[in-house]
Amino acid sequence: MTATVASHRKPRQHPLASLTGGTRTARTAATLALAGAATATVFDGTGQAASPPTPAQVKGRINALYQEAEVATQNYNGAKEAAGTARQELSRLQDEAARRTQKLNTARTELGAVAASQYRSGGVDPTVRLLLSADPQRYLDGAAVLERAGSHQATAVAGYARRLGSVRQVRQRAEETAERLAATEATLKKHRVTVVHKLDAAEQLLSRLTAEQRQRMAARDGIGTDGAGTARADRGTRADGPLDGIAHGPGAAAAAAPNPRAARAVSFAYAALGKPYVWGATGPSAYDCSGLTQAAWKSGGVALPRTTYTQISSGPRIDRSQLAPGDLVFFYSGISHVGLYIGGGKMIHAPHPGAPVRIAPIDQMPFAAATRPA
Repeated sequence: MTATVASHRKPRQHPLASLTGGTRTARTAATLALAGAATATVFDGTGQAASPPTPAQVKGRINALYQEAEVATQNYNGAKEAAGTARQELSRLQDEAARRTQKLNTARTELGAVAASQYRSGGVDPTVRLLLSADPQRYLDGAAVLERAGSHQATAVAGYARRLGSVRQVRQRAEETAERLAATEATLKKHRVTVVHKLDAAEQLLSRLTAEQRQRMAARDGIGTDGAGTARADRGTRADGPLDGIAHGPGAAAAAAPNPRAARAVSFAYAALGKPYVWGATGPSAYDCSGLTQAAWKSGGVALPRTTYTQISSGPRIDRSQLAPGDLVFFYSGISHVGLYIGGGKMIHAPHPGAPVRIAPIDQMPFAAATRPA
């Protein structure tokens, strides 16, 4: 009886279920249209298509991409330096392992001669068991070996044990170094991809500007549209005289430098004016920012580390009011850019792709710190 009643029981219908398919479809479409209009109004404010960015907005985004690329460039430089160090260490360890293995083989030959002599005399010397052992090190761990062997045999066994242990240690260090090198090279590749991606994005934004807009942007940056950096401002002078009324040039800046090494670094930087920026470059035909400062101070006899993050610790910190020609000036909170101070509130630096090595005011970017290499 219950089953009969259940078979005639009709399910309750949703109030909208009585609408026809066409009406339901039309109402759904209208709802979606209203939702879309509301969303457009919320995010756009007017409901109309967003206007294209202004040249100033494009320039701001390009500068941000260049700065992000420079962060990745410094990370790349650091990883490249670490990879080079690991590669040299691995080569040294491999050479050392080969030398120690050769000495081990000599010790093994000596043991073999002793063992053969004992075997011919009818004895089974511990050296025989050592050579035949599947695990020589484990056998050597038994102190009784030396106690049962004669003086000459004990010396031979001890020498073999020492050389076997040293070879294993060197090979273990080489394996660890090889693993570290592989990890560093993977990091290097990641940073390289990031740099290229950022620079490609900046280039795409630049391509959206007209030739006139790019020319105006380049003029505001103080460089020619061909990136050659031929403006006289790059040489420290304008047609109407020295910048900000202060004598500029290699001679004046070098004379004001606190020591001969700083003077040579300043002179080197002046000689590099106009050379192109290439990320990861250390000269002599192109530079990135830390590559330029490293090369400049190298000419003065001071070996700076490769990256901005490490160069900032290459000497005592200098207050901005005490800056002197040759000091390293760093920018941005992440210490991702560096220039060489030349006096008069100006520096020589390698800015970014398309902007060659040039003179610029240190107020052009957010100042972070300064160091005087020692």
